[in-house]
Amino acid sequence: MPHTSDGPGPGTTAAALASISVPDRVETVFGALDFFDGMPLPDAVTRSYDALDLLRGIEVFLNCVPGASMVAMRRGLRGLGVDSRTIGYTATRCGSAPMLLTANTETTYGMTCLALDEDGPTVVESPPDSLCLVNDLWQRYVIDMGIAGPDKGEGGRYLFLPPGYDGDVPDGYVVARPATFSCWVLMRALGGAQNLLQARVHPLSAAADPPEQRFVDFAEADFNTIHANDFSFFEEIDTLVQGEPPEALDSELAGQLASVGIVHGTPFRPDDRMRAILDTAARIAAGIVRTLAFKPRDPAFYLYSGSSWKNPWPSRSHEFLSPQGARLLDARAVFHYFATASSPAMAAAAVGAGSQYAYTAEDSTGAWLDGARSYTLRLPRDVPAEDFWAVNVYDPQTRSLLRTDDPYPSVNSLSGDVRAEANGDTIVHFGPTPPAGREANWIRTVPGKGWFVILRLYGPLESWFDQTWRPGEIEPA
Repeated sequence: MPHTSDGPGPGTTAAALASISVPDRVETVFGALDFFDGMPLPDAVTRSYDALDLLRGIEVFLNCVPGASMVAMRRGLRGLGVDSRTIGYTATRCGSAPMLLTANTETTYGMTCLALDEDGPTVVESPPDSLCLVNDLWQRYVIDMGIAGPDKGEGGRYLFLPPGYDGDVPDGYVVARPATFSCWVLMRALGGAQNLLQARVHPLSAAADPPEQRFVDFAEADFNTIHANDFSFFEEIDTLVQGEPPEALDSELAGQLASVGIVHGTPFRPDDRMRAILDTAARIAAGIVRTLAFKPRDPAFYLYSGSSWKNPWPSRSHEFLSPQGARLLDARAVFHYFATASSPAMAAAAVGAGSQYAYTAEDSTGAWLDGARSYTLRLPRDVPAEDFWAVNVYDPQTRSLLRTDDPYPSVNSLSGDVRAEANGDTIVHFGPTPPAGREANWIRTVPGKGWFVILRLYGPLESWFDQTWRPGEIEPA
């Protein structure tokens, strides 16, 4: 038989009792919460739920930026007539007319959004000499195509199957099974428009006799693809949740969404109180993510000690995972608030393949970049980019290319006009007026507006990764 005995009770100290109790009044940023012997009084009940709903709304915003961004992208493309069988593209260069998150003026873009629920299995033929990728509607990585994909830049045929598809799968395709019906296809044709126009998208059912491919040039079109920062953000997320399989969500995120009233198969109808709270939550969260991006407190964001240059993938993981496997929630929110498209080839490019990025909104003194002032940026000789490099300037409000009378706020190695110094270094100039004799090295800025800059390296070389080459800081002139 088991041996039993009475254990001596050590007693409960006053400190222990205090640590497991709640005082009659708790002062919070939401106001005082008053209790009767641990039970909330009526005002505390109201404040508690208001606080909880606000906090949940903020977390939903920060965690769902990738999905809202894809809904806004699809809406913007559809407004141009770019449906699931049409490819929107930039005939030459992308200018500042489209509202696209941190687009590059030097790349010929192609974009479309698949509709696997309507079209069934769908074929995408990637163009040669391109960097292409596909993300699902939660902006999760599906597959790379082109140089970083299975076709190695030769152009390839890819077959995208709807969630739950169990039909026949023909040979001759690279097969992908995304978790959502709608997927965003991004093509970047390094060979220009003539290569991009070789891309194709059509249902598998039409593979024997594909229809003529339709293209829509949006290079100079003024349209918006950026998600909201107010209550309508949550409506964007509801659109996503209602249109996609519930299995596309993990239970944790589905629970967060349910806590603010967004549930698959259920109308999203918040009352006036909840609408006001969610509107406030979106505005607070937008302010928080801007702080995270422009003034990150995580040292991993910074490329160099004592520098303001930042890396949009601090862990070099397209899934924003730490070496210990933890999701870096702040890093994910920052990236997707300022950019679209994430893939292994972008986050952790190999030498000579993919692309690498650095950004800053500060000068060498730590002050915000001011459109009324003039600045210079020194790029030491032998910029480590096998394909090309580019410096682009963006509007901190829209996170899109800065709009000036020049639709291409950029200095880049493809222009053929950029002048190097006698020692081989390149000086990029910024300001409202051009420096005499250096107009080709100058990017116009707008008095009364701030700006930020992204340095892009396509085909990054070893000296970028080992940091034997690094850009200078942006210096006030």
